[in-house]
Amino acid sequence: MARVVVDVMLKPEILDPQGQAVQRALPRLGYEGISDVRQGKRFELEVEGPVDDDALARIHQLAETFLANTVIEDFTVRVEAREEVTPA
Repeated sequence: MARVVVDVMLKPEILDPQGQAVQRALPRLGYEGISDVRQGKRFELEVEGPVDDDALARIHQLAETFLANTVIEDFTVRVEAREEVTPA
């Protein structure tokens, strides 16, 4: 099995009230020097079988039609490396 990650973020020109609220709170919490915060969504998909070009195309279509509102959001699709655990 492979893990494919879809990250969805508001487009830069779209206001992000949640990100702005976090940004305003940071100095009160002692975190200085952060000039912008954007909030997004992360989807982790466990894929059976190989993650080839066809599988990635299907996942891209899934993200475009179901996971992201492409009018106001951008998304990226990437295969995440799986950590191999070796028995002791």
